[in-house]
Amino acid sequence: MSKSVNAESPAAKTPVRWPAEAIWQAVAPRLPAFTVEILPQIDSTNSELMRRCRASASAASPLPPEAILLVAEHQSAGRGRLGRSWHSAAGASLTFSLGMPLQPAAWSGLSLAVGVSLADSLAPKTQEGDKLKLKWPNDLWLNDCKLGGILVETASWGDQRYVVIGVGLNVMTPAQTFETAAQSGTPRGAAATSLQALWPEVDAPWALHAVAAPLVAAVLAFEREGFAPFQARFAARDALAGRAVRLSDGTEGSACGVGPQGALRMQTAAGMRDISSQEVSVRPLTAA
Repeated sequence: MSKSVNAESPAAKTPVRWPAEAIWQAVAPRLPAFTVEILPQIDSTNSELMRRCRASASAASPLPPEAILLVAEHQSAGRGRLGRSWHSAAGASLTFSLGMPLQPAAWSGLSLAVGVSLADSLAPKTQEGDKLKLKWPNDLWLNDCKLGGILVETASWGDQRYVVIGVGLNVMTPAQTFETAAQSGTPRGAAATSLQALWPEVDAPWALHAVAAPLVAAVLAFEREGFAPFQARFAARDALAGRAVRLSDGTEGSACGVGPQGALRMQTAAGMRDISSQEVSVRPLTAA
């Protein structure tokens, strides 16, 4: 059953009502041991699930960690890709991590598949959905501003693997919910944006309900089939396609979409190059 709680947030006068039971009911048929847990605050949902996984692996009788959705109303030490800090405040953002055992044939492209799922779940809210884009390898953009980010980590126990998928979405637009624009790779002069910038009535519980169950389904589909079924859907939202970009190693070129394993294809002076998300970060040279 759901282990969720609806505790009062330190910054809230009334408890936030999270749709934990509805999410559990939607996911449990696929993952019977699945749980949902809501915490008022924590350092990082990704860090907490990685700690729990390692504790399970080091126990005298190690058992595989169960699938869990861990939501934090406030993160004091959230983390983004490449070690960047990730700030969140109660009510201003939605921060959660999905942890589950996973054994895909290949891991490449998982963060892109997660992004596709999130975007497809949020887009039906409005006709503005066609403006919701994905910046390779792990950001969601709305109107060329950063809406959210994804952090994928894995841990092992024996010959098994456990994945932790961290997601952060701006619900409101404070001065700095995520990394600064200079750190995050958003276009120069661009700022973070939010769900409420277009949809004033949206809140974090609504967003969680919209994305959680479809995300689990997408991760399971990725486990079975890899990135290939997501490639066309990513291409339809590719924020970098056709744009001049610069890699963090100084290489410049033109982004040419992604390959079947999720690598960024980039035309450089030396020819076409496939870029792994573990190698570099990518920044558009100019805004669209």
